[in-house]
Amino acid sequence: MHDPQHGPDRKRRFRGWTAAGTALTTVALVAVTAVAYAGQTPQLAAPAAVAAVAAPPAGFTLTWSDDFSAAAGTGINTGAWKYDTGPGSSFGTGEIETMTNSTANVFHDGNGHLVLRALHSGTDPRAGWTSGRIETQAATYGAEPGGVVRMESSLQQPNVTTANGAGYWPAFWMLGSTLRTGTSWPTSGEIDIMEDINGRSSTFGTLHCGVNPGGPCNESTGLGSGERPCAGCQTGYHTYAVEIDRSKSPEEIRWYLDGALYFTLPATRVDATTWANAVHHPFFIIYDLAIGGGFPDAFGGGPNAATISGGQLNIDWVAVYNKGPGTVPPSTNIAQGRPTTASSSENAPGCPSCATDGNPNTRWSSAFSDPQWLQVDLGQQYNLTNVRLDWEAAYGKAYKIQVSNDQVTWVDIAATTTGDGGTDSWAVSGTGRYVRMYGTQRGTAYGYSLWELSIAGTPATNTGGTLVSQGKPTTASSTENAGTPAANATDGSTGTRWSSAFSDPQWLRVDLGAVMNVNKVVLNWEAAYAKAFQVQTSVDGTTWTTGYSTTTGTGGVQTLSLSASARYVRVYGTQRATAYGYSLYEFQVYAMTCCTP
Repeated sequence: MHDPQHGPDRKRRFRGWTAAGTALTTVALVAVTAVAYAGQTPQLAAPAAVAAVAAPPAGFTLTWSDDFSAAAGTGINTGAWKYDTGPGSSFGTGEIETMTNSTANVFHDGNGHLVLRALHSGTDPRAGWTSGRIETQAATYGAEPGGVVRMESSLQQPNVTTANGAGYWPAFWMLGSTLRTGTSWPTSGEIDIMEDINGRSSTFGTLHCGVNPGGPCNESTGLGSGERPCAGCQTGYHTYAVEIDRSKSPEEIRWYLDGALYFTLPATRVDATTWANAVHHPFFIIYDLAIGGGFPDAFGGGPNAATISGGQLNIDWVAVYNKGPGTVPPSTNIAQGRPTTASSSENAPGCPSCATDGNPNTRWSSAFSDPQWLQVDLGQQYNLTNVRLDWEAAYGKAYKIQVSNDQVTWVDIAATTTGDGGTDSWAVSGTGRYVRMYGTQRGTAYGYSLWELSIAGTPATNTGGTLVSQGKPTTASSTENAGTPAANATDGSTGTRWSSAFSDPQWLRVDLGAVMNVNKVVLNWEAAYAKAFQVQTSVDGTTWTTGYSTTTGTGGVQTLSLSASARYVRVYGTQRATAYGYSLYEFQVYAMTCCTP
């Protein structure tokens, strides 16, 4: 198949850690950068309104935060932060600016924001740039085994455009603590939470790991989300977050923009050692506003003669939240390994099950037409809470998530007409045995292609429900005599019974009067019981689906869980346990609701 690309390969974000003691700032440099800014009006000043640090999300507690409340014109709080200074050429990414500790480049605006400002002097657009980069003193922010950590920041990207922002490279990211103690990059791990380049109104999320070049993490590109749209991120404040989740198996890293999940990277994308080296340790947090380098170059290059001086990365607040071990129940993908079918496959014999095999390196892809679907049989009825789609580059622009108990009647539990690929995580509420993605409009000229379809939920409780069969019209394949009619099995009396002729097969059927969510059947057998039988359901009385089957029936009272949307329910006997027929005192059908949703 084709291998659609999301765009040019990005270049590595790593900038080798530099001790704070290597400051190169001089009085002359401060003077030059201050003069360079004079007369420049590249963007609006940081707004006076300031947002408080966000409250911890449900289940999290606040570990550390900074709201950057300080007097206007002052530098960073060096108890919490340190400057990274020196020429960009020392950071390993091809940057051309010099990072300084001058308040011309790094300062509080007095309105609760920290500002990193890039300034240019001279006439050569590829020289004379200064800017700012800071990192936390502490390298203690991470997820302990069994826990989750969330790093989040509210910030405004530089208010530049593709016309005047070539070469701008703002970033909010973090590096593994082991880098400070001798482990090399990228083995130590780097997680890029927000990056934009060249004023493109977008964001990228990436994990760097393994070895460079190449290796399991495809360095120096890394494993990432690709470019994602970020409308309004140059002109207003937005939140960017990443979560490292070690409470589930496999572990994963999740990226969020304004609270919406847009990319998930499971640990299974790399080998266990690479993942542990990159993730199983604390991190330190970094902000910087670079100019030039490999990443901007991969998307057109810069800076150039049109690139303005004075662009700012404005930071409102940053916070670290944690969930400790035991506070998050392990999440199980109930779709993994379950029977999976599809409307079509691009390549015969196709691989629908590749989307539910737990391997993010295999995929299902459909024919190049609409509509198409992928369906998984969960084996029983579940109360669903989340459905996640990890799209390959060929994604669904318009699709529905649907559930069913019989593969005939489908109920929508999620839908979109503006899908943009990547990872779609749907919080859902619905109950069913079968779940499918039903695509109606492809996002590319190719088909629909999924790395993984993941589903979360809990088994539906089948002990409740309402008795809906009593007194309803009941028929049978035969009756032994006039005293044992079919209706006796649904009359609510254990003093009467239905019995069939003395032959195989035989059946007893009840018409519930409307399609219902059937969840349980109770069979109260007389001495003449079924050794082999099936419980079947139907919405039309013609096409039947088997919900239960056995060849080792024992008689007595049998309570059977069922999960079906059905109007008709029947017992279909294929082998009698005695020389007589089949005989039931009562045939009871229970449902959770009275009718089709």
